[in-house]
This record gives sequence, C-alpha cells and structure tokens, in this order.
Amino acid sequence: MERVIQPPLVDTTACLCRVDAGLKTVAGAKKYVPGTKLCLQPDIKPSIHPTRSKPARGDRSRNQSPLLPGLPDDLAIACLIRVPRAEHRKLRLVCKRWYRLLAGNFFYSLRKNLGIAEEWIYIIKRDRDGKISWHAFDPIYQLWQPLPPVPKEYSEALGFGCAVLSGCHLYLFGGKDPLKGSMRRVIFYSARTNKWHRAPDMLRRRHFFGSCVINNCLYVAGGENEGIHRCLRSAEVYDPNKNRWSFISDMSTAMLPFIGVVYEGKWYLKGLGSHRQVLSEVYQPENDSWFPVYDGMVTGWKNPTASLNGSLYALECKDGCKLRVYDEVTDSWSKHIDSKMHLGNSRALEAAALVPLNGKLCIIRNNMSISLVDVSKSNDVDGATAEHLWETIAGRGQFKTLVTNLWSSLAGRNRLKSHIVHCQVLQA
Repeated sequence: MERVIQPPLVDTTACLCRVDAGLKTVAGAKKYVPGTKLCLQPDIKPSIHPTRSKPARGDRSRNQSPLLPGLPDDLAIACLIRVPRAEHRKLRLVCKRWYRLLAGNFFYSLRKNLGIAEEWIYIIKRDRDGKISWHAFDPIYQLWQPLPPVPKEYSEALGFGCAVLSGCHLYLFGGKDPLKGSMRRVIFYSARTNKWHRAPDMLRRRHFFGSCVINNCLYVAGGENEGIHRCLRSAEVYDPNKNRWSFISDMSTAMLPFIGVVYEGKWYLKGLGSHRQVLSEVYQPENDSWFPVYDGMVTGWKNPTASLNGSLYALECKDGCKLRVYDEVTDSWSKHIDSKMHLGNSRALEAAALVPLNGKLCIIRNNMSISLVDVSKSNDVDGATAEHLWETIAGRGQFKTLVTNLWSSLAGRNRLKSHIVHCQVLQA
C-alpha cells in the first residue's frame, strides 16, 4: 500500500523554501517578504514499499538521487536534523537537494519539535571608526561562527533598531545614514539560509527610537527624524503575516527612548522628551493605547533589562556583576543575585546586553566576554550565596585578571576599541 506523505504544519510565519533558490542578494530578494504560506515538505522517497504506479507527470522525485545513499529519504532526514548547527553551513554546499532541505521550514520545524534546535548569540558592534561588524557565538561549542557582511546601508548607520521575528529572522530597521540621513529601510537576516533579504520599508523615517516584539509583531515608537518635528510621537507595527507596516496610536508625548522592555504583555519605554525631561510610558497592544507610568518599576529601572519566565531583571553594577529582580508585591527592585566578582569599571568590561539564552540570562560585555546566570534556581538562595548560579562562557574576550586589568589601566592600553550596539538570540 502506498504511503501518503502529508505536508506538515509549521509553527513559523516565514517560508523560505521558495525564496533562496534564485535570490542570492538583498537586491534580488527585494520583492520577497515572509508571509503565511504553507511550507510543503520537500520531495521525500518513503521508507515503505515504493509505489508501483506510474509517477505523475512532472514529479521531480522520480529522477532524484537519495539524500543519503542506501537510506530512504525520511530516515536520511532523521539523521541530518541531528547534525550540529555549526555544520549546517557545510551541509548546504553538498548538493541542491540538501540546500533546499536546509533552507526550508520543514527541516527546522523537526529540529524544534524534537527539542534539538540550538540558540546562538548574535552581537552587532561598532568600532572606533564607526564601522559596524557582527559576530555569532555558539554557546555549545563555545566558538565564534563566520557570518556574511552587514549590507552596506547599515555598515555605518547610527540609531537603528534590531529585533528577532519567528525565532530565526534578525531584522535591522530605520537608523541614520551618515550621508542620506534618517531611513525607513528594513532588511532581515535568516539564520536558516545565512543570507540577508529585503523587507517592506517603515512608514516613517526615524532613528534612535524604541522597538520591541509582541506576539511575533514588530513595534517601533518615538525617536528622531530630520524634518520639522525632530522628536516623534508616532508609532507603527510590522505584522509578518500581512507583510506590511501599519500606524498605531501615537505616544502621549514625543520621546527619544533609551530603554525599553516587554513585561506581562505590555511595552514599557523610558526616555527623554522634547525638553530633555525624563518620561516613562507603557503601551497596551490589546486596546492600542499609551499612558504615562510612574510606579516603582520604572523609577528604579536601569539598562540593560530583560524579562524571563514572567520575571523582570536588570543589571546593577557596570560590569554586570549583580542582577536586580523586580518585586511586584513591594513594587521595588529589592532582590539581588550577586556574583561576588566585580571585574572593574573600564568601558571594555561594561555590560552592554542582557538576553535570555536556553532558559538562563546571558550577560554580554563590550570585550565579548559572556556570563550565564541560572535564575531558575535563584529562589532557593539569597544574594550572599548565589555565586554558584553564575558561569563564564569561554570564548573571544576572556576575562582579564585583576592584576592584568590594573597594569593595562596604568599603561593606558585599556581604551575601548569597539562597543556593542545590539545583541539578539536566534534559533535554528
């Protein structure tokens, strides 16, 4: 009896199976944006007795070689999905069938459903000359992985946004070009194909704005442009299911945000108003409304900040040696998770980002050193006995010893060569 292979239902809005075969550059992918299309399972030869009936006309699988010689395709895929993510770049080079398989949602949906998808840290840096570079870190093998260069429109841009949609698409949007000024440009990188693509432009030119992701939709608000009204109140949202941007309600006051976080389904922003006064607002997506907020959360709120498993965390000391936890009951940042290891106050050691990674909180410093904090176990200890919850990941930018830091400072060699602009986690 013939076995019927049904197309799987995938849990992401983007289907890249149809885009990468012929589009090699950002310019070539100009008309493509991710949308809600059914991602069909690639041509697979079943492992049970093949059909004896004549294949349908145009059936490509009849002349195709197996994915792995000697194995039916479904068993071959069961093997390939278990190959570590670090080797996927090489797998795409083997043949066209392997490339199409690894470019589509089917392959990575299987990895995610089986719990073997891997999260990598992506870091965007700016050097002393203003040039943008970016790096990917594999926390399992503790290695930095090669990446394609950032598209030229963002190689020197200032004040642009960065966010992740569908778990595997890294978006860069807006910002200020040194020559052309404020931009509406939006591009995205796919961790599954290791390529950049073009997405629809934002509705308003802006730079140094706030951004967040709620329910896989990208929100931006405030910021500046170079028109008559430099400080903006406007806000907009990008829905990848509809492939378009839409305006949402304006903020209560024009703002230049410098910190933001999503907490309990709401977007909190803190920044400077038109007269350089400190403002705080919260956006509720369910009723599309903004309103000022003055509670203890925003009063003691510092950057970097991250939300994980319903709790809100912020870094206390400059090098990220202590985590503060927001307590809703007391409306204060009273609880601490202390590493008991203060590294110093140099700009190189300054904590630039705080992101969730595999159920832990990840602290990234400007010297590319990375620490993990297992906050899931923090309820069982107090701040004085929490050192064992901290872990340093070996990689580029290892921690210097106190003696080395001291001599480096005295010798004047501790200048900041580059600093981190954005940090995100992508899964594949």
